[in-house]
Amino acid sequence: MAKPNLSGLLGQVQKMQDQLKKAQEELEAIDVEGSSGGGMVTVFATANREIKRIQIDPEVVDPEEVEMLEDLIVAAVNQALEKAEQAANEHLNQTTGGMLSNLPGGFKIPGL
Repeated sequence: MAKPNLSGLLGQVQKMQDQLKKAQEELEAIDVEGSSGGGMVTVFATANREIKRIQIDPEVVDPEEVEMLEDLIVAAVNQALEKAEQAANEHLNQTTGGMLSNLPGGFKIPGL
């Protein structure tokens, strides 16, 4: 029975860790945006799920309708974060050749 090549396996694991670290850094450069209210509120974020900026059309700012503005902001933020997650998953799958999507039991790597 052949012995497993542990040094080769460890080398592959180290290479994958390096690729993942690089991919995570690259996520900061991938921009996404989410909007609501027909573009009245737009949220700009990175694929790393960092909100960079929120743009609000002055027409939607009404002291009598603060709750509506809050709802629009929440919807736009949620859409931006959803797009960020999709962009991150696509980028990480490309970087790792789809290895992360094949992990058993839907295992997730923390921070990814």
